[in-house]
Amino acid sequence: MELLRRPSALAAELRGALDRAPTDKELVAQAKALGREFVRARLLRAGLAWSAPEPACPPGRLAEVSAVLLRLGDELEQIRPSVYRNVARQLHLPLHSEAAVTDAFLAVAAHMFSAGITWGKVVSLYAVAAGLSVDCVRQAQPATVHALVDCLGEFVRKTLATWLRRRGGWTDVLKCVVNTEPGFRSHWLVAALCGFGRFLKATFFLLLPER
Repeated sequence: MELLRRPSALAAELRGALDRAPTDKELVAQAKALGREFVRARLLRAGLAWSAPEPACPPGRLAEVSAVLLRLGDELEQIRPSVYRNVARQLHLPLHSEAAVTDAFLAVAAHMFSAGITWGKVVSLYAVAAGLSVDCVRQAQPATVHALVDCLGEFVRKTLATWLRRRGGWTDVLKCVVNTEPGFRSHWLVAALCGFGRFLKATFFLLLPER
């Protein structure tokens, strides 16, 4: 039976994958690590606690990618704050059902990327996952957060891995910003996120059950 790897070994593996062409498996592992960091940051901002099963993103390029995703997420959420708050209520989701939450998340994700992939949509996907995670923890359903992170990784494997690999991996998102100083402004991505915020809100309503 294969022994579980130490967290330090996993961190070293994630760092190494950023220095060469990543495999699909590595892209998924990085996606989940980035997802845990995004979710943890949003829960901390909401004054909530959550115990992630893996350590924080290792220092280096992956930590830099994580910081950029969070800052782009901040800008996106400032543009359309109502889209990424009370996500479960917008989707009429019963948070006691892990299957209902994960199925709805995957349905939203599939609809979001049905017309193509952009970094704006990727950031928005992370923001949706984080918004749902906040709702779940507030309703004492922390286990569902772990399931959402796993779903995020599975969606990356099925839908985004090829796109990411062609761009050299997650570090490609670093090209989306002019600089990473506090208060920075992204360039062309801001316009993309602004337009996509409206599209995502429409997606939510399309997925609501009939009353």
